[in-house]
Amino acid sequence: MEDTDKNTIGPGYDLDESLGTTTELINVGGHKQELDKNFSLLSISAVGIVNGNTWAALGGSIVVAISNGGPPGVIYEFIAVSIFYCLIAASLAELASAIPSSGGVYHWASITAGKYGRVCGFFAGFWNFFAWIFAAASTSAIIGNQTVQMYATYHPEFQAKSWHVFVSYLIVTWCCCCIVLFANRALPTLNNFGLFFILGGVSITIVVCAAMPGTGGRTPHASPDFVFKNWSADIGYSSNGFVFLMGMLNGAYAIGTPDCVSHLAEEIPRPEINVPKAIAAQMMIGFVTTLCYMIAILFAIDDLSAVLSGSSTFPLAEIYRQATGSRAGTVGLLVVIFLPIVCTCIDTYIAAGRTLWALARDNATPFGNFIGRVDPRWRNPFNATFVCGCLCTTLGCIYVGSTTAFNAFVGSFVLLSSSSYLAAILPHLLSRRSNATPGPFWMNGLLGYTIHGISCSYIAVFIVIFCFPYALPVQANNMNYSCLIIGGLTILVSVMWVFKGRKGYKGPQALNYRGRKVGSAIAEKGNEA
Repeated sequence: MEDTDKNTIGPGYDLDESLGTTTELINVGGHKQELDKNFSLLSISAVGIVNGNTWAALGGSIVVAISNGGPPGVIYEFIAVSIFYCLIAASLAELASAIPSSGGVYHWASITAGKYGRVCGFFAGFWNFFAWIFAAASTSAIIGNQTVQMYATYHPEFQAKSWHVFVSYLIVTWCCCCIVLFANRALPTLNNFGLFFILGGVSITIVVCAAMPGTGGRTPHASPDFVFKNWSADIGYSSNGFVFLMGMLNGAYAIGTPDCVSHLAEEIPRPEINVPKAIAAQMMIGFVTTLCYMIAILFAIDDLSAVLSGSSTFPLAEIYRQATGSRAGTVGLLVVIFLPIVCTCIDTYIAAGRTLWALARDNATPFGNFIGRVDPRWRNPFNATFVCGCLCTTLGCIYVGSTTAFNAFVGSFVLLSSSSYLAAILPHLLSRRSNATPGPFWMNGLLGYTIHGISCSYIAVFIVIFCFPYALPVQANNMNYSCLIIGGLTILVSVMWVFKGRKGYKGPQALNYRGRKVGSAIAEKGNEA
């Protein structure tokens, strides 16, 4: 591609004024530019913040978080894991700046691993795709449980069943999926509204939980010792240090999506600059809002045993009840968290669909021609997104039969996403960052190597720790099946590699953010191997 001034005259084409000819745009994946650049820096930053939705995600899993150290554990574990994920985010931002592609970690791993890029990228891509599918399913389940709980709040005699949640799950899944399918041009605006809901919602919740306890006959705030000092862990492990490390999984679930905006790199101008900025905005705003939110709601608890009793399908509702002292206040705060989570669910389908599409257009998936097609009417990866909706519906059916089995699948999200990050960052580090041409955001010298090294070390250690049982003694309903799920999916991907990856799969091209080739194509490197 010539480095000349060009004016876009249509989707996927540029007018080269120096030649007076029309040329086809080729993106860094070596493909024709098919997607419209609908997003701005604000809207793509909103996607990152809405997709992360850190305060709502941690609030939705508050009971699990409290079990690992009590209220102090929730706060300090979240701070610790946020520090590590900021380093991981910096590593991913460097790669996103050098190789801005909708494939995200799939494309980065294909490039950074050099001659092993085909196989490394293949596995990284599918690990990342499965992670996003599980993220979408878990978000739909949170909304389903929350919807049922809002009804139960006004109907105390109501006994919630798994099929109630499943019906709500299906409605949410397909409503969010259809928005991505049929409202592609409206997605930037929807995410701007989602950003408003997230910032407004967390502000309202903090003010209510800080102001209402202790007034109008309500019970007073919890003590500072309860929130910051009184460590309690009754999950069976004798080492509080190990409980702390395991508890970091809850924070990782909330903040561990720094790659989400990278999947929109082909839908924003100057992605090599704007994607790293969006990643930074996501991590900073997510950390600050979640820390303030968690402190506020923990001070609002006056009966911890009622929160942990398991009588509610959405335990956060009990905290809101204790804070407001009324059903109306409880439902009001649930609506405040409901709206941002719906926006988050929409964005998980954006990320999952774009990831699957990026794999399919490189012929990495079965029916690649069908899944990797961009719909000419809706201007999006329609078929890939639809497949994601079908897969999430299948996971929802598992919920009806066994919530334990469903939680085993969606609980593997953090390990799968972390594994895909490691597959991209570790080869980048081992190759001395020589396989990727530096983009505008590049950590020079010792700083870059230190951040990449810490990121890889954290992921490698915590992949093992996060596979330990959630509690002792181990029983069927509290066993950690993540290692089984990841192992099974990896075997599935290995079979796909044997029948698909070794025949017909080329992988993305080694182009930099300016579209210039930085070496032999990955397919050529794979042939040399």
